[in-house]
Amino acid sequence: MTDIPRRAVSRTAKLAALPLGFAGRTVLGMGKRVTGLASEVISAEIQQRTAEQLFSVLGQLKGGAMKFGQALSVFEAALPEEMAAPYRQALTKLQEAAPPLPVASVHKVLADQLGPDWRSHFVEFDDSPAAAASIGQVHRAVWQGPPTTAGRGSRRRAGAGRAARPVAVKVQYPGAGDALLADLKQLSRLGAMFRAIQPGLDIKPLLAELRERIAEELDYGLEAESQRAFAAAYAGDPDIYVPQVLAAAPRVLVTEWVEGTPMSEIISTGTEEQRDRAGEAMATLHLSAPMRAHLLHADPHPGNFRLLPDGRLGVLDFGAVARLPDGTPEPIGRLVRLALAGEADAVVDGLRAEGFIRRAEPIDAQAVLDFLVPMLEPLTVDEFRFSRAWLRAEAARLASPRSSAYQLSRQLNLPPEYLLIHRVTLGSIGVLCQLEAKAPYRGILERWLPGFAPVG
Repeated sequence: MTDIPRRAVSRTAKLAALPLGFAGRTVLGMGKRVTGLASEVISAEIQQRTAEQLFSVLGQLKGGAMKFGQALSVFEAALPEEMAAPYRQALTKLQEAAPPLPVASVHKVLADQLGPDWRSHFVEFDDSPAAAASIGQVHRAVWQGPPTTAGRGSRRRAGAGRAARPVAVKVQYPGAGDALLADLKQLSRLGAMFRAIQPGLDIKPLLAELRERIAEELDYGLEAESQRAFAAAYAGDPDIYVPQVLAAAPRVLVTEWVEGTPMSEIISTGTEEQRDRAGEAMATLHLSAPMRAHLLHADPHPGNFRLLPDGRLGVLDFGAVARLPDGTPEPIGRLVRLALAGEADAVVDGLRAEGFIRRAEPIDAQAVLDFLVPMLEPLTVDEFRFSRAWLRAEAARLASPRSSAYQLSRQLNLPPEYLLIHRVTLGSIGVLCQLEAKAPYRGILERWLPGFAPVG
């Protein structure tokens, strides 16, 4: 068995089969239309089958394909309920379908990265992975730290006086870099498939952003720096827990083990109290991190969060971050405040100054305000409960080609410097809607978002 399907011909063949299957389903849909079946029934059937095939292949390939599927997973809450169940099943397969690395390959990476005496760092090491990710897998182990005495036979002596700690050992798949690049190149050709699943979704900016961050995410040493910065910023925090980094190499990362309930379980079977708690803590993390750590956790899918027994939110995986040395840009908060105050002309002036509206583009200020205000409904009340129904309504309003919102959106631009902030915001809202979480989100913004004054 290969470490990761990375031969260009093999991976391209798997991905190339996707649009062929989609084309066949589309032809089948045309045939059913002739028989008189309702177009919405046909469309839903095509969407379901496409989602199942798409995420099955993405999961098998890992690499950039799996990473892209994870990025899409946060939009599940926007799908109609009749589609959401098969979509969620396909996303579960995305996490579980890929086979683990062979044990010999894991040991080889550990020896290359931590040295031939890598076992001397551990009291125990579980060869069976505890979790699989897009470019690596995680093993559970017990860490005793680097040995103070050389030699394999000195392992127990080296650990004397050191507290053994449960740890997560992330091991990068061999060939992950080449696989990421190949996948992203091929995925850029599959726009029609993604539009079938999520009408109106433009995958090009998402792929461009993922491509730019490949080098960062492949460097576990850089990830360790980001995680240390987050851990320092949230040390002793009552709401958020970031595990400490114990060792790092370019392709191996050792961090404290986080014992808690995965966010995916909270979404599916958690109590209302757990879901509300998790949602409030996640919103606090994403809004406060740019001010406290000057970083933004840029991968908000549920697999990166755990709810700890003491109620804190455990945060994992800092491979994707945005560096914001000056914190969240002040215009975001100011423009949100102006929109809530009904200041249409001031909103348009601000959007134009930031590049969201092109300088020479004539635009109806009131139409812009009408476009934005429904999105800001969570900030008009002291507490708001996000829901799939709310997100579906917004998605339908923005995605229908016949709606005024859709037509206006074609006049708006997304400046590159705001792309990642925008995606993280959408992703976070998607998870909040999956959680159906209720919290004082306006108060969180008042505390952490520059420019957002209290709304009276």
